[in-house]
Amino acid sequence: MTSISDIQLRIQNIKYSSPTIYSGIEILLVLDGELVVETDRSMHKLSEGHLFVINRNQLYEISGIQKNTVLKIGIPDSFLSHFYPEYRFHTFNLFSPEIDRGKENTITELRKLLAEVMVIHFRQEEGYKLEMSERICKILLILIRRFKADETMDIDVNVEDDRLKGIIAFIEQHYDEPLTLEEVANTFYLSFSYFSRYFKKHLGIGFTRYMMNIRLKHSLKDLLYTKDSITFIALKHGFPNAKAFTNLFKEIYGETPVSYREKNAKEHVHIVQDYHFDDKEALLSSPEILIKLRLLIAQGEDTKTISEIETNFDSIKIDIQSPTKRKLYHPDNLLMIGELRELQKESVRNQVLLAKNGLQIKYIGIHKLLTGRTIAPDVETDELIPTTSPYYNSDEAIEFLKANQLSLYVHVRYNRIASEQEEYLAKLQRFIKHCITVFGYRYVESWCFLVTEALDKYPNKKELEIFYLKIHRLLKSMTPNLKIGVHLPFSFKKSTINSHDHWILQQSDYIDYIAFQANIHEVIDYKELEDTNFDLAKTFIKEKTEKLKRYLKHYSIEKPLHLITWNTVSGNTRYTNGTFFRGALVFNDAISISDTIETLGFWINTETHEKSLDLNSIPLEGMEMFHYFNGKRPVFFAMSFFNRLQGNIIAKGPLFIMTENEIGYQLVLMNSTIINPFLSIEETFLQKLIKEIRVTINGIPSGTYQIRKFIFDKDHGALYKLWWENNSQFGIDREIIDYITQSSHPSLEVFDETIDGEWSFYSYLTANAIHFFEIRKVFI
Repeated sequence: MTSISDIQLRIQNIKYSSPTIYSGIEILLVLDGELVVETDRSMHKLSEGHLFVINRNQLYEISGIQKNTVLKIGIPDSFLSHFYPEYRFHTFNLFSPEIDRGKENTITELRKLLAEVMVIHFRQEEGYKLEMSERICKILLILIRRFKADETMDIDVNVEDDRLKGIIAFIEQHYDEPLTLEEVANTFYLSFSYFSRYFKKHLGIGFTRYMMNIRLKHSLKDLLYTKDSITFIALKHGFPNAKAFTNLFKEIYGETPVSYREKNAKEHVHIVQDYHFDDKEALLSSPEILIKLRLLIAQGEDTKTISEIETNFDSIKIDIQSPTKRKLYHPDNLLMIGELRELQKESVRNQVLLAKNGLQIKYIGIHKLLTGRTIAPDVETDELIPTTSPYYNSDEAIEFLKANQLSLYVHVRYNRIASEQEEYLAKLQRFIKHCITVFGYRYVESWCFLVTEALDKYPNKKELEIFYLKIHRLLKSMTPNLKIGVHLPFSFKKSTINSHDHWILQQSDYIDYIAFQANIHEVIDYKELEDTNFDLAKTFIKEKTEKLKRYLKHYSIEKPLHLITWNTVSGNTRYTNGTFFRGALVFNDAISISDTIETLGFWINTETHEKSLDLNSIPLEGMEMFHYFNGKRPVFFAMSFFNRLQGNIIAKGPLFIMTENEIGYQLVLMNSTIINPFLSIEETFLQKLIKEIRVTINGIPSGTYQIRKFIFDKDHGALYKLWWENNSQFGIDREIIDYITQSSHPSLEVFDETIDGEWSFYSYLTANAIHFFEIRKVFI
């Protein structure tokens, strides 16, 4: 194995470096000045800070435009092959000015690592070779995982055959001359026939065809980077005439040189065409260079990167030149708060308003309207005109709702009132009349009533049917447009309902909407770590909704569907429920059913939800917007992004959705990951779920755009991570709580982009992350 001593490290001033082939890869980092690197296929102008990788056995030459300082590292075949034998069959595409947006941090890290290698080499402290090996291996790992090209090497030259490398270098240096097979054979003291067989055996191609390919590759540079005529380019690169050049070009590229140039022309690169001096490379070493290297290291220290982490790669290509547009629907959002009296708490009111502004909440859901603490019980009094009102608390709460354009969504749990249903109906009638008088007929008609059964009791179904018809008749007699619905206990596994619930189907004419639940926990067993039902969770919400819709259609019932209780994979303890980030799961599920349901339900916070259900652990049958304080849970941000997404859908796939609207375009990338939440405590495992996505969008009208990129993931917006980092065995106080609340939010990056028909970039998404892009057209 080659040792670290065989790796070439140089800091140079380069005026000119003649055509060279290196058996390995070379990395150039320009510390200052400018130079041009010309390979067999392209020309690249490098300035300060630019990185460039020269691939294995790639012929290149370098010319300095002005005084420059270049860090150059050569890593030989033997070193690379020991750790990654497959590398010789691949190329690495790295010219930093042409790297798509999204890899800036990776480039910064490479600069830092290269500078560290050189500083370690200068210092040569104890164990410095180990330090250098570590940094070089990190550099190679980044190249392999982030910059490995799709195409393979055209020719694999045997690294041990120095004669063959010499032959190739000779051909490259004289390709533009009328070079013959016999002339090359004589130059290397080989017979004509032996050389012909030898050449084809090792390169897999005949000499004449190889020469033509070499000439074509070199001519391509002039075609793209200069304005020289086709005839001049043909003759310059050894073709007998323009016709021979054009015929071969059409054979290889499928079009004429003129047509290819019009489509792919690059910025003209000015270089010295004729060199009348020998190689001029000066090795440099000075305190000023050390300062430059340390600056590069310092810049990399603040850069958070995942370059060393193994990721899954996906490529998304979106063509919006002739998009098929369809409307994006947003269901009405329902926010459950428990009892109406909760609205007398300032903290609850603040949370309601936060959700109203961020999520466009339409309904506030309550239960125990008449049986809880909100409406005072009847009392005997000898006053001719009562000085108190039983509706004092409810009036204050409803006044707040009306002022903020929010309507009531009342849950009537039959079993809680079954023994006194006549008294309940009488109280309800008085309450509705009072509300019409105080708040107006039109506002009360915007309410919804949902008749359901208590979670812990099983009512007599015939009694429930009779009660439903009574309350329906009562409410419709006073407010005909008020919506009255019923909860349908539909089974996902059985795709049906129990026979004693069939009355709902029979009384559908008296039902305005149907509410249902879609809780993934009914099919998941968290104790089974290899439960195959986790795969089912990917589409559970959508599939259950579609199953229910088909079931109702079978009975000729088409009613608005209200998904009042739902959940994604989350876990069944406080620990796993908090550690498993699920932003993309919530967003994706909401999108998947947005055109199927009319209303989507949430709970306001963990405390209220637990108190409502008399539980001492996080409930699993619904999702909360807030934690015990005003800290926003991931559900809040996921639904905020869904609400922010507007316009018509013009492209959609498993990893993305793109819309067009009056401001331009919006693009959402999602790394929806379904795993057992108990595995979410393993950080090493979660790192393997990171997804690297390269996005290419064709069809965006040319112009200047302001791009706003929001990142919502476990590091940007997840409440529990900051909760852990800022907690202690002695608890927390208001200062810590306020800090956690204010710090838990998605990140925002704003930048300008000039787009000319195609735009491409990279995004790195951790498990269940959301990257939200707004592409706003700027009118200058």
